[in-house]
Amino acid sequence: MDRLELKVPPPGVALLAGLLMWGVARLGPLLAMPEGVRRGIAGVLMAMGIGIAVSALAQFWRARTTVHPEKPEKTSALVTTGIFRLTRNPMYVGLASVLLGWAVWLRAPWALLGPALFMLYIQRFQMVPEERVLAGKFGERYASYCRGVRRWL
Repeated sequence: MDRLELKVPPPGVALLAGLLMWGVARLGPLLAMPEGVRRGIAGVLMAMGIGIAVSALAQFWRARTTVHPEKPEKTSALVTTGIFRLTRNPMYVGLASVLLGWAVWLRAPWALLGPALFMLYIQRFQMVPEERVLAGKFGERYASYCRGVRRWL
């Protein structure tokens, strides 16, 4: 299983989860939900997720560090300000929020498995290996940051 570490880009994992959610939604019952409520909740969750992810990307670009999750060893700066004060992984939180919005849009209870599976996969095969690299690179500074900021939210 270690061979999956840092291999599939997180947006690709999110896309696969979204496709799985769409397929599952076509098979099962749908929840009754007023159209305006469904669109509103889904839109807010998706917009929030995109905003969080874009904010994090902008902070990485400002710090001139890599935004490529498959190569954490190329990280040149530890970003701990802005959205990174609330979560160590805002880009993944953003993708999870978009998937949650997609689940609401689909109205299928089983579609909620998509965000959960995404989060489990990302934590095991993306976050844990990234954390090993960052701990080795930034030592006590990173350990202190981890003690004060949660992995997700």
